[in-house]
Amino acid sequence: MPNAYSRALKAHDNNEEGIRLQKILAQAGFGSRRKCEQIILDGRVEVDGELVTELGTRADPSKQEIRVDGSRVRLNPNHITLALNKPRRVLSTMDDPKGRYTLRDIVGDKYERIFHMGRLDYDSEGLILMTNDGELSQHVMHPKYEVEKTYIATLQGRISGNVCRRLVSQGVQLDDGWIRLDHCAIIDANHDTTLVKVVLHSGKNRIVRRIFDAVGFPVKRLVRTQIGPIKLGDLKSGSYRVLSQTEVRSLAKEVGL
Repeated sequence: MPNAYSRALKAHDNNEEGIRLQKILAQAGFGSRRKCEQIILDGRVEVDGELVTELGTRADPSKQEIRVDGSRVRLNPNHITLALNKPRRVLSTMDDPKGRYTLRDIVGDKYERIFHMGRLDYDSEGLILMTNDGELSQHVMHPKYEVEKTYIATLQGRISGNVCRRLVSQGVQLDDGWIRLDHCAIIDANHDTTLVKVVLHSGKNRIVRRIFDAVGFPVKRLVRTQIGPIKLGDLKSGSYRVLSQTEVRSLAKEVGL
């Protein structure tokens, strides 16, 4: 019977050294055990640099390096990564000596040693990623990996398509050098404001606001909607959610882990 088989398999897993590869991959978010078995059979898995295609193979993820399609499998039950929707007038920090509202007021003390990966300025809103995984945080924030970020900005005034295109093709000079947008598209406009979607890799302080200030269209409202493969979606302002293993894996792959 399936239940008896499952119990026997679990006992077998616990009695022998290491964990079955398909179980490791399933826990890391690669899909069902059956799907993970097929990944192994397809020759997509390496353990310590050796190709593995046998379903009975066991490994210890705490001691051995496991890779799928060249990307390292990262599995630590103590690691957690959050997506948080920061409201305006919240500091992108965990503590403030002046007693202002911070990220800790949203996530509380439930997660030990959790910290934010990057910031949003006091008056900006939207997606902030938080984690207690130091290696992931270092990679996400390191300029070498230039994780793509998407924003929706409400600008004062009616910006033209030509200005948007110039910000992508030529960029603009700021106090700390030239900067270009990767993408700039007008979503909507009326007689005194313009709604634009912008994408860029730079994580410099207040960079989106400074870019549009430099061309004469100050930002009235700024919302970050995406960091790498992670989207804000319909997450309510002032709330957060735990990323799935699949989402964490896609983020890790984006930054070379």
